[in-house]
Amino acid sequence: MGVVRAVCLSAEKGTAKKDTGQAELITAHGIKGDAHAGNTHRQVSLLSFQKIEAFRNQEPAVCEKINSTGKQINFGDFGENLVIDGIDLAALPVGTKLRSGEILLEISQIGKECHNYCSIYKTMGDCIMPREGVFAKVLQGGLIKNGDEIHVE
Repeated sequence: MGVVRAVCLSAEKGTAKKDTGQAELITAHGIKGDAHAGNTHRQVSLLSFQKIEAFRNQEPAVCEKINSTGKQINFGDFGENLVIDGIDLAALPVGTKLRSGEILLEISQIGKECHNYCSIYKTMGDCIMPREGVFAKVLQGGLIKNGDEIHVE
């Protein structure tokens, strides 16, 4: 079992998202109001809380660019919609289903190719979404909020 730690949205692609605390997931579309929503296989992006924490705790030499800007790493900074605590999302195979109440997601892609280093990479000095993030389709929508439980089916 995992717990939703953040629900993040942005109006533009390639930018950091902001934790809104809750959002509506729309079947076969994604998160209402998010730039990445649409009829594709990457309707929702997810990142494990533990991967964000590992990035935050890297040695200073590794994070020199980030530390020199004084940038605090917040939920949504890597462009993720959902931050999930307690599940290693990148270790799940494509096709795995995740359920939170009435919501049902299906993992559709593990990682992604990063083209020309987006604004997230330029700001953060690195982006863990290409190697640690996963994408999902919304099979059944509903309201999701911080603190909700989420289970691998």
